Amino acid sequence: MLDVLGSVIGVAGKVLDKFVEDKDLRTKLAHELQTQLVSLDLAQAQANVEAAKSSSVFVAGARPSILWICALGLFTNFFAMPIAEWAVAIWAPHIPLPELNTSEIMGLTLSLLGLGGMRSWEKAKGIARERLK
Repeated sequence: MLDVLGSVIGVAGKVLDKFVEDKDLRTKLAHELQTQLVSLDLAQAQANVEAAKSSSVFVAGARPSILWICALGLFTNFFAMPIAEWAVAIWAPHIPLPELNTSEIMGLTLSLLGLGGMRSWEKAKGIARERLK
């Protein structure tokens, strides 16, 4: 998120340099823009914390369900399909098996593993809930 924040501030700084001639006003506007962007980021973080506190499985259970879907997809592609290909090659070689595209699920899985690191941080700080109610 900081990369996006930095690029927005960089672009806005160029626009301010071009259209605002007063150096003090330009500095003040750049500071206000940066403050607003940081406050938006903090508001999103607070919304994420509140969503994680929810007792509803549909709110707080979204990340775990996506992780289970990714785990099922990876299990299918890297464990079940090789066994199925072997079995089909022996007993029914005329039946074609589908090709599974894992590029999307791998991107999602790697992103969620990053979120897992955040979860570990929450547990280390003692602010994580252990189960949904």
